[in-house]
Amino acid sequence: MKYFLLIAFSFIAISSFAQTKDETSIKKVLSDQVIAWNKGNVDDFMKGYWNNDSMIFMGASGPNYGYQKTLNNYKKNYPDTTAMGKLSFEFNVIKKLSPDYYFIIGKYFLKRTIGDAKGVFTLLFRKINGEWKIIVDHTS
Repeated sequence: MKYFLLIAFSFIAISSFAQTKDETSIKKVLSDQVIAWNKGNVDDFMKGYWNNDSMIFMGASGPNYGYQKTLNNYKKNYPDTTAMGKLSFEFNVIKKLSPDYYFIIGKYFLKRTIGDAKGVFTLLFRKINGEWKIIVDHTS
């Protein structure tokens, strides 16, 4: 019985560590995006996304498919640091769906001299080649 309990507690500890490590890695991706955005670097901001034609960004105008189209839209809609402002995130839900997928619900805030902006987002993260990437982003 003691042996069984030791194995059970070990498994729980390892599972908790793995989940914490994944959540920490995902939060780092999002933190790196904030840093890049606040430096005015859209290219570095996009490193959090899956660089693939199957990546989906859903905004007010509907779905956009593909990394390059999303990058082009960010550059068009946020052409300079005045338009970009300073970004911050607030996370409401970080939910593990499977070992390779996480679902995030949060809020974004842009502090800008041309008028602040805020909204909500849902993100689907997937672990690809050992790295967490956003594969679906619905921001409004």
